Amino acid sequence: MFLASSFSLNKGDTMAKCWKSKPRLSPSLCSTSFLTRFLTVLLFTLHWVSSESSDVVQKDAQFGVPYQDTVTSHNQTIYSFNHTVSRNKTEGVRVSVELLSASTKSPILFVIRQKQAVLSFQVPLILRGLYQRKYQYTQVGRTLCQPPTLAVAETQFFYVDVSTLSTSTVHYRLQVSRVESFTLQTDTKFTFNATPSQPQFFKYVFPDGVDTVIVKVNSEKNFPCSVMSIQDIQCPVYDLDNNVAFIGMYQTMTKKGAITVQRKDFPSNSFYVVVVVKTEDEACGGPLKYYPLLPDELLDAGNRSKTLDVVVYPAIDSEVYVMGMLFCLGIFLSFYVLTFLVACIENKRMNRKREGFLKPGDMSPAETGKGLTPASPYEYGSFADNGSTISSEPVTDSLASAEGNYGYMGHEAFKRRLISSHHVAIHFDRSLDTVGRCRQESLSSVEEDDYDTLADVDSDKNIVRTKKYLCVSDLARKDKRVLNKKYQIYFWNIATIAVFYALPVIQLVITYQTVVNVTGNQDICYYNFLCAHPLGALSSFNNILSNLGYVMLGLLFLLIILQRDIIHNRALMRNDINALECGIPKHFGLFYAMGTALMMEGLLSACYHVCPNYTNFQFDTSFMYMIAGLCMLKLYQKRHPDINASAYTAYACLAAVIFFSVLGVVFGKGNTAFWIVFSVIHILATMLLSTQLYYMGRWRLDSGILRRMLYLIYTDCIRQCSGPMYIDRMVLLVMGNIVNWSLAAYGLIKRPNDFASYLLAIAICNLLLYFAFYIIMKLRSGERIKCLALVCVLFTAVVWGFALFFFFQGLSTWQKTPAESREHNRDCILLSFFDDHDIWHFLSSIAMFGSFLVLLTMDDDLDTVQRDKIYVF
Repeated sequence: MFLASSFSLNKGDTMAKCWKSKPRLSPSLCSTSFLTRFLTVLLFTLHWVSSESSDVVQKDAQFGVPYQDTVTSHNQTIYSFNHTVSRNKTEGVRVSVELLSASTKSPILFVIRQKQAVLSFQVPLILRGLYQRKYQYTQVGRTLCQPPTLAVAETQFFYVDVSTLSTSTVHYRLQVSRVESFTLQTDTKFTFNATPSQPQFFKYVFPDGVDTVIVKVNSEKNFPCSVMSIQDIQCPVYDLDNNVAFIGMYQTMTKKGAITVQRKDFPSNSFYVVVVVKTEDEACGGPLKYYPLLPDELLDAGNRSKTLDVVVYPAIDSEVYVMGMLFCLGIFLSFYVLTFLVACIENKRMNRKREGFLKPGDMSPAETGKGLTPASPYEYGSFADNGSTISSEPVTDSLASAEGNYGYMGHEAFKRRLISSHHVAIHFDRSLDTVGRCRQESLSSVEEDDYDTLADVDSDKNIVRTKKYLCVSDLARKDKRVLNKKYQIYFWNIATIAVFYALPVIQLVITYQTVVNVTGNQDICYYNFLCAHPLGALSSFNNILSNLGYVMLGLLFLLIILQRDIIHNRALMRNDINALECGIPKHFGLFYAMGTALMMEGLLSACYHVCPNYTNFQFDTSFMYMIAGLCMLKLYQKRHPDINASAYTAYACLAAVIFFSVLGVVFGKGNTAFWIVFSVIHILATMLLSTQLYYMGRWRLDSGILRRMLYLIYTDCIRQCSGPMYIDRMVLLVMGNIVNWSLAAYGLIKRPNDFASYLLAIAICNLLLYFAFYIIMKLRSGERIKCLALVCVLFTAVVWGFALFFFFQGLSTWQKTPAESREHNRDCILLSFFDDHDIWHFLSSIAMFGSFLVLLTMDDDLDTVQRDKIYVF
């Protein structure tokens, strides 16, 4: 432009001089001067263009021949290749480049031009890591994308253009070769090497009759970290660390990687398997290198070559899916059949027993309630006629005088005496009929404070509940209608909680699955990728199906409870003496809540396994906390029906547990302050609960608590050394405090990453401790365990043992990175459909169901024993 404008100005000046010159100047002189200047400018322009242009050299090149050459800003080389492309055979072509010059300020640019694609890269290749760290690679290898052709055979040309802006000579080596085994074969392993600058990809075509395959990539080394990706047959192929996540499905890996691929997702019935080695290992849990000292400092990547194997296996067909579903249904439906048979046998036995009642001479002492004798721990007390334990302790003497003064037994105690001695008068029958009718009345107007056979005077409650040896009759004095209403609230509350909890959970996991399907990021969910069978939009259907047992067995347990509830109500309506006055008081509200919790555990566990990860692990554990809490409450309620916690208090405590579970998952990892606060709260809660249990609720937490504690220490420890009044309770609470203090210390010292499982372990340890104490005290009190209950105990213990074995196999763990978690993945072990964790689901659901049956049947031996002969512990 500058030359042209100069030429234009000079031309104008010359013309002006020619036209404005004096007549003595001839026109020929002006024409000669203009032509001379024009030729001068033209020659200068041609010289300038020739000096600034570079030489372009095109060479015909051959496959497999290395070309060592040089390039500068003044010359450009084009290598021309040709090869035959067949419609029925895909041949891979790989371009390998190495920079031979020691250092260069300007990189070499390689541009590969194909018929339908263009690939370009520079050497040295600069790849970025975290925090903008830069890594330089002087050896680059790229496989060319091979677009499909419609012709049977076609000769295609492609060109490799080499250029640079460096003014100095740059040496390089170029080699183009054919890729052996570019198309993967089913069940055939292929081994290859890859680096961050030399990724690899291969093609796989679905054979006829195969709709789903599993692509497995393995390596003997953990690091360097790598990425495997499944991409559609299209150009370009994204095979670098900074773009491999753009399309398709991908996952990081160390030693193992597996992706299940379905034909329906790839219209061309084929796909690329891309393997990329990452520039850094942080994504796979490896160490993170130091920060760069300078912003543009180039770091030495070192040796990041990795040897890998790739193999494609056909996945299971629809028949295996059907077999797996039928197997799952068959297992749990068999429990329905077994329960039905047991119910029929039990019904026949009860009919024979009822017929035996018509013959008083045939009745055994146990059936009359007179066959139970005190065991040695209680032999130093005796039974009065009214069933109260008479002892030399002052509190018992106060009780005797209180009975004389207050007469809290009243008319009900008089009726029990007449019934137990078989002196039933006509007016008592009418009274019992009235009781039966009252039991059918609505409970909506019944309040716990309105009906309390224990006088509403704190001194009376203190007298009864602080007796040294309590019987169930002492803690079962409240009106049955009141307690039924109280415990039915457990069921209705948990049903409401389940609805409000489950709906957003289902919505969230659907969103998780959608994100996984849309983005293709397989690192979001921690599956066992070696045994993850998709169905529809679900990525791991088998892990969801195996949770069916919780739902089916929870429903079966509800049906069993419903049957027992109906039988008990019928016994009350016909004024059955055993139902009215014998055995552990029957309250089924907590059992209904336990069955509902088991069903919800199955539903929420299935939701968790839609996309298992650390953010939604609480879905899988929330109702486990509830089941453990409800089981402990049911154990305590059996012999403490009047003083058991209300539903509102119980669920508020469980809500606090779940709250701490969420805090622990979010903030607990390596947070010392959180663990200190939690351990202190854990110990304080243990101490408060111990006090509540030891004194049967007859204590107050107020400003005078410290003064009373000091007085108690002075009177019982300093003034006179006396042992605990309630030895059995003290033993249980001491053991419980030892266990909980030990767990608190373990958490504070070790600070486990899986806080939710740690919290669940606390609940399970306390439940097992209380259950063991209950069984020991039951046998120690001279009671027995019936055959059905004993079978349930043994069966449940065995199943729990096998279940825990499969649970601790650890097929995945979100405590590590997704790549490290995949190192624990294993193949299916049952019907080629279920893995170890699925078997854990099967066995744990059966074990929980068995545990519920143990709680339901363990006190059936007391159904004919009067309540004033059943000890409280």
